[in-house]
Amino acid sequence: MSDKYKEWLKQADYDMDTADIMYGSNRYFYAVFMCHLSIEKALKGLLYHKMLDEVPPKTHNLIYLLNKIGNKPEHELEKFIIKLNTASVATRYPDELVKIQAAYTEEVTKTIITKSKDVLTWIKTQS
Repeated sequence: MSDKYKEWLKQADYDMDTADIMYGSNRYFYAVFMCHLSIEKALKGLLYHKMLDEVPPKTHNLIYLLNKIGNKPEHELEKFIIKLNTASVATRYPDELVKIQAAYTEEVTKTIITKSKDVLTWIKTQS
């Protein structure tokens, strides 16, 4: 395992820890944003590893990265990745603070964090 791949995973873990901290601070949509960022970095790390140290593309699209890797998780995790992918733009550039806060409640966010951790675990088993 290359040092660069390890670095991608280390940053993904750090971002997931940050999601937990944002959740604990009631900053729910930022927690969702950090989940997306964590999975994005982990997928880019895996892609880097599989492409033999070629720099991953500059994209935030989780589906694109998953397709480039060529491995798919079980159906439920894949469905979740699709859902998390749609959260990227909304959490990155919210139209209205009140609307996004209503969409990402405590319960919704906790589920997203839990499933994101499952995806992160799956990614780490693919190397």
